[in-house]
Amino acid sequence: MKEMIKQLANDPDGLATYEFIANNIESIAPVLRQLVENMIMVDASGQFTVSAARYLNAIDPEKYADHIRELIAAAIDKDRERVYIGSLLTDIWGPDYASRADELSANDRNFRRIYQRLHPASII
Repeated sequence: MKEMIKQLANDPDGLATYEFIANNIESIAPVLRQLVENMIMVDASGQFTVSAARYLNAIDPEKYADHIRELIAAAIDKDRERVYIGSLLTDIWGPDYASRADELSANDRNFRRIYQRLHPASII
C-alpha cells in the first residue's frame, strides 16, 4: 500500500487517486488521510475532489464525515468556475436543501460557501 501511495503522488489530476479510493474502500482506512491529502494536492479543478466527497458520503457519511468536509472545503476553493460543486448540494445535503437553506447555512460552513457561490443574490 505504501508503494501505491508513492505512485499516487504523481497522479496528474486526481483520477488515479479517486479510482484507488473507490476500488479499495474496504482496506484503505489506515491511509485514507494520506489519500485525501493527495487528492487535494493533485486535483487542480476540483472534479475528482467532488467525486471523492460524493462517493464517501454515499458509502458512510458518518464514518467519513471529517474526510468529506475536508474534500468539500478544498473543492469549493478549486472549482472557481462552479462546474462541479453544484452537485454537492443535492448529493450531500439532499434534494430538499433549498427549503432548508437557512438552517443548513447556520450549521454548515461548506454548505453556506457553496450556496452563496451558486446563488449570490440570495440572502441566507
